[in-house]
Amino acid sequence: MLDGRRIAFRLVRVRRRSIGFVVDADGLTVRAASRVPLREIDDAVHEKRRWIVARLVEQRERAARALASQVVWRDGVAIDYLGGKLVIALDPTAAVAGGAALAASIGTPRLIVALPRDAAAARIEEAVQSWLQREARRIFAERTGHFAARLGVRVRRLALSSAATRWGSASADGSVRLHWRLIEHPLATIDYVVAHELAHLREMNHGPKFWAIVESVVPDYRASRARLRAEGRAET
Repeated sequence: MLDGRRIAFRLVRVRRRSIGFVVDADGLTVRAASRVPLREIDDAVHEKRRWIVARLVEQRERAARALASQVVWRDGVAIDYLGGKLVIALDPTAAVAGGAALAASIGTPRLIVALPRDAAAARIEEAVQSWLQREARRIFAERTGHFAARLGVRVRRLALSSAATRWGSASADGSVRLHWRLIEHPLATIDYVVAHELAHLREMNHGPKFWAIVESVVPDYRASRARLRAEGRAET
């Protein structure tokens, strides 16, 4: 019992000196050496109770947000795009390059998809996500070029990512990867992740010099960083 809550955890016996704690979508996992008695493990869990309860609440809220944001792929559904909403409009007669294109409209913008209105959800999802990824490549390339010039770095390769836990990553050889779902976020958030990864091409760490580089081109980066971390992925 932790703070009035009954908490179950999975115990994994490993070779380590200290007792470790991990909270993820599966709940709490405690890692300890085989020689550590259960009473000592229970005491350690109680000592760490505030952190454990807070992380479990975060995971539960994150799962609820993910469930609420699940898209039912059909004509008229709204999806996230650049911090706003984009309505899917199925039109089998539409002549659009790549099978989907933005349409000029008043109010919420529409994405015209060249599919029949009774198309299977999987076909709609595939067409829309293909368009989103093309948009991601275009916009990410523009923002990468912009910040590379300001930071005086060279990006040798830019690729899209679908990583489960990272919004972006950068390698010392100039390779940068950005999660394609960043296209759902406001441009300011995209700019932060791009600047973050390009800053690593000058400082391959998260020390004071690194954050000073980020702040020099994205002064209000902290708000975007907090928003992204709340969704469960991190920059690297």
